[in-house]
Parts: sequence; C-alpha cells; structure tokens
Amino acid sequence: MKVLLDTCAVIWATLSPNSLSPQARETIADEANTILVSAASAWEIATKVRLGKLPGAEKLEQDYLAVMEEAGYELLAIDTASALRAGRLTAEHKDPFDRMIAAQALALDVAILSSDPQLDQFGVRRIW
Repeated sequence: MKVLLDTCAVIWATLSPNSLSPQARETIADEANTILVSAASAWEIATKVRLGKLPGAEKLEQDYLAVMEEAGYELLAIDTASALRAGRLTAEHKDPFDRMIAAQALALDVAILSSDPQLDQFGVRRIW
C-alpha cells in the first residue's frame, strides 16, 4: 500500500513517534508499504522553522533529505498538474500545504496518514 504522510505525521514520525497513533506507527513501520512525503512538507517545515513556529525541528529541517532517505521515504515533487489541482479544490480549507498534499493524494489515489480531520473536506481517504 502507498500512503502519503501529512507534514505533522512527517514531523512526529521523525522527532516524536509516540505522538503517532498506533495505526499510524504500524502503517509506517510495515516494510510492505511505500511511504510518500510531499515536497510541500519540506516547504512547510522550512518555512515554519525560519519563522520560529516549529521549535525543536531545526535539525530535521537542516538534515531533511538525509532523514527522509534514512527513513526510506519516497519523496514527491510538486508538479504543475498538482499545483493546478490544489488551486482548484473547492473546499474552504485555506492551508496551501494541506491543499497540495490533498491534491497529490487524489492524483495518486492514495490515503493520507494524518490526524487532521480538516483534510476530509477534500474527499481524500485518511488513515490515523
């Protein structure tokens, strides 16, 4: 199964695994699963670290690519089709990072691993 992590799940999986639900931990740990991480998460983490809104994540941001590689996650680039899909989503949710992650999940027909019920308004499948 392929699963796309939202940004909080990326942060928790790398910095605080006990913050993940048991199902989320099992899903990530299952080597049969492909764990996807959007470039939107890298963008969001870098932005929030720069603004001082993500204390404790500075090392994650600095070593992001190495941490993702070590975890075995597959990185998703942001392409033009996904950008258009994200912009066209009609849900009222305004977070651009969540919109991109939802757009990518819809395009790939994969579930998002997230604790955030706000993502449900995009019509995505969500695991938590």
